[in-house]
Amino acid sequence: MGEESLTPAQQELYEWLTDYIGTHHHSPSIRQMMNAMGLRSPAPIQSRLRHLQEKGWITWTEGHARTLQLLSDSFSGVPVLGAVAAGGLVETFDDVQETLDLNTVLQTKGIFALTVNGDSMIDSYIADGDMVLMEPVNDPSALRNGTVVSAMVPGSGTTLKHFFRKGPLVRLEAANPAYEPIEIDADQVQIQGKLLAVWRKT
Repeated sequence: MGEESLTPAQQELYEWLTDYIGTHHHSPSIRQMMNAMGLRSPAPIQSRLRHLQEKGWITWTEGHARTLQLLSDSFSGVPVLGAVAAGGLVETFDDVQETLDLNTVLQTKGIFALTVNGDSMIDSYIADGDMVLMEPVNDPSALRNGTVVSAMVPGSGTTLKHFFRKGPLVRLEAANPAYEPIEIDADQVQIQGKLLAVWRKT
């Protein structure tokens, strides 16, 4: 499991989270955690969550309870079966020599997942109901134009768009001509993450 041992309070919350997520297949709200732990304030819950993340037991984007995910070392990775050509077919390999270690990615990058609602990114092959894995953005000024980001826009909530910076303005462009671009002062928009992968449930 995690890298460091837990205090009794942290252990209690982690075990409750494991049971809840195992039963409901999504993470609980801060209020649900407060009720389960018998607490009247969210502060102790947020403190415990921060410690669980620092110790390598969960990933969590603070302020967004639904982004909470448990980390488990029991997941060893995905086998890499060779390369794929964009034009033709390639041979696959029965003798797997390499695995893609997603566990390392999850732990080192502190990534979080969001469910896509709507079709504004359909031309970038991101469809309604897809799950996107996002890497936190610490320095928005270092983002390359065209990067797919999740951004908090005042009055509009969180949106998934292509990011473009032009001087003091940020333009958030959909990948669907039915949606107008959003132009906003750079200091008015909070870039939460950049796209790492798209997960489509078949």
